Amino acid sequence: MSSYPQTRLRRPRQQDWSRRLVCEQKLSVNDLIWPIFVCPGTNKREPIDSMPGVFRYSLDELAPAVKEAVELGIPAVALFPATPPDKKSSDGEEAYNPDNLMCSAIRVLKNLNLNLGIIADVALDPYTTHGQDGLVRDGYVVNDESVNVLCRQAVTQAEAGCDLIAPSDMMDGRIGAIRQALDAAGFENVLIMSYAAKYASAFYGPFRDAVGSAGSLGSGDKRTYQMDPANSDEAMREVAFDLEEGADFVMVKPGMPYLDIIRRIHDQFQVPTFAYQVSGEYAMMMGAIERGWLDRDKTMLESLIAFKRAGASGILTYFAVEAARLLQQQ
Repeated sequence: MSSYPQTRLRRPRQQDWSRRLVCEQKLSVNDLIWPIFVCPGTNKREPIDSMPGVFRYSLDELAPAVKEAVELGIPAVALFPATPPDKKSSDGEEAYNPDNLMCSAIRVLKNLNLNLGIIADVALDPYTTHGQDGLVRDGYVVNDESVNVLCRQAVTQAEAGCDLIAPSDMMDGRIGAIRQALDAAGFENVLIMSYAAKYASAFYGPFRDAVGSAGSLGSGDKRTYQMDPANSDEAMREVAFDLEEGADFVMVKPGMPYLDIIRRIHDQFQVPTFAYQVSGEYAMMMGAIERGWLDRDKTMLESLIAFKRAGASGILTYFAVEAARLLQQQ
């Protein structure tokens, strides 16, 4: 390789056209998944204080919001319900009620006949009085009994019409069990996106506000089933098991603090790998943006291209609609 001054790496950076020619990664609207919170009632677009610019939508407000996303080219949305307190229980039976908020929202979107993937979250925390993702027995979140309930939840959501099941609970063996349950119920074409490497992170706080599980969880934590932020090799084992059990896609959550995990999964497994730019990441950036400390558009797009550079196939982000608008303008 020639040495300086014969080789000047700044030369291709001089003009817009040459920068575009040598750009290594491209962010596209096809990379974006929009997480949406749904709530009971009518005519509601409830702002979420800890997530500026993000709302909970009642079912009648869901259609116009999603239609805009489709017009912008966003390929999929991920639904999360803010379950009313009177529907919650210690065993989370509302999770597999065919008329619950999640299933009702799925049906609303399917009836629109849009070119849109509908992703349904599978976990019990929106439905339990204790805020844990599984069933609690003698103070411990039990695994196999929880998996049985998660299978019922997944099949109920598939019956409502969802296209992709996204288990976020981190119970051992749940991907294989859900795959078998879906297939046995005739839903062999429903996809599974596994939250394969989901860390016990401090960045989930605003999300728990949004779905109403923060008060239920209280001072509890999820460290007996979500991953230790210090661990990387363990994530590779989690991904390997989930792929062996039938996951079509895998996900890393949170996103930006775990770009190294995304890169390792991409390099080792070469499978569709998604990242969730979680509520705390969004809130952190929005806090600085609203104070004028960061440029909104530039910060948003730079944060998203980082996931592509790390090897992500796509990104779940609350910036999805805004980012899609910007990309359309470009």
